[in-house]
Amino acid sequence: MFTPVMFASILPEILILALGMILLIVEPFWKENQRRNAGWLTAGGLFVIIIVSLLFGQPGEPTAVLGGMIRFDWLGFFFKILFMFAAVATALLLMDHEKAGGRGEAYLLLLASLLGMNLMAVSADLVMLYLSIETASIPLYILAGFLLADDRSTEAGFKYLLFGTLVSTVMLYGFSLIFGFAGTTNIYKLAEMLATGNLSALLAFSVLALILVGLGFKIAIVPFQFWAPDVYEGSPTPVAGFLSTASKAAGFAVIVRLFFVAFPDFAPLWTVILAALSAITMTVGNLLAISQTNVKRLLAYSSIAHAGYALIGVVAFSQLGAASVVFYLAAYIVTNLLAFGVVMAFSRVTGLEELKDYAGMSRRNPWLALLMLAAFLSLTGMPPFGGFVAKIFVFAAGVQAGYVWLVIVGILNSIIGVFYYLNAMKYVYLYRMPNEDEEKHPIPLTRPYAIALAVLVLGVILIGTVFAPWFSWSDAAALNLF
Repeated sequence: MFTPVMFASILPEILILALGMILLIVEPFWKENQRRNAGWLTAGGLFVIIIVSLLFGQPGEPTAVLGGMIRFDWLGFFFKILFMFAAVATALLLMDHEKAGGRGEAYLLLLASLLGMNLMAVSADLVMLYLSIETASIPLYILAGFLLADDRSTEAGFKYLLFGTLVSTVMLYGFSLIFGFAGTTNIYKLAEMLATGNLSALLAFSVLALILVGLGFKIAIVPFQFWAPDVYEGSPTPVAGFLSTASKAAGFAVIVRLFFVAFPDFAPLWTVILAALSAITMTVGNLLAISQTNVKRLLAYSSIAHAGYALIGVVAFSQLGAASVVFYLAAYIVTNLLAFGVVMAFSRVTGLEELKDYAGMSRRNPWLALLMLAAFLSLTGMPPFGGFVAKIFVFAAGVQAGYVWLVIVGILNSIIGVFYYLNAMKYVYLYRMPNEDEEKHPIPLTRPYAIALAVLVLGVILIGTVFAPWFSWSDAAALNLF
């Protein structure tokens, strides 16, 4: 029976589907020079959906709905808001993309992927989870290769599709083994069924390894990170930003719910595995970022390193650990979207993405340079920006759980990060253009870019300074796991 609670649990998804249908109907009637209005419609519609969800879609006590396929709780709700916020910013940044901004299908694919991510965050059944992952992933494969005339984009889309399909089948095999051992696909019943099934440590390791292949690919941790630099570099920049933030956060939403709820009895096994992966991921991501000369590849390796930082909260396997992961992802989403937004604003005018091309940017647009500095300092973990507080919380969770060595590795890697982030800013502030005529080559910001970047930098500063309410919401989301 369709109850008010059931309706509230899928209210954002219903509204996103309605927005997609409106866009599909309206967009063909616009003239060629009006097609970019699809971005305003998408961003404005999603903003309204966020407001409506906050007013009428907030959960009460954790509830299983739709036959146990969906879990209506604060953890899923908080992630939904994050995903929709990321999609709003991405739609605004996509509007002035020369080749994709005027194509309505790009925004439809964005909404389709968003729908899958929302369902990933609330999936309480392995069948629903797998369908949600595929719903989120397939539109992203297309968006990555959206620029058919660009060889780099088609290569990125093909690589992403090829690797994504492969790891998806491996993960599905892991899910099938879980069903075989436990006799159920309900995540909230798995712990009890697996505990009574006399599952050996070797079998548990095998199953967890298969699942980690799929989810590790989603969040781009070592050794499943190989796709990220090429895909980020070749994809349209707004798509790369969405991939590195919302898609990664969706993967973490699944990891937190699945591992904390379904495999608590095997925590001594998977926490050790994830601790090792966290340390390796941080180190590999940061060390490879040092040698990068392309800013999108630098942000790709940076994104890999940040997945390692966030994993520390998962390894902690505590309420503080889960809350720190949620908070870290919130700070990371606004920060990395800001970084990619600046890159997009710069490349829209210049068509360039190499670090050396940023020479003199502080004179060409001082405000844009300041926004880039704020984003990179936040990624570094400098106060008073959101990245600083986020790292403090995940490190605190790691120390509380006894993983002091892992926190030390995280701190050392943060120091490495300072080097390559500030090395990038060196070009912006200390170097000059070859002819030293920056005033003749300004970098103007269009209205969508100005709105998106202003909101994002405000978010970076607020999360870093007025962090109590944000962490309270993260803690409330984590409480549903225990």
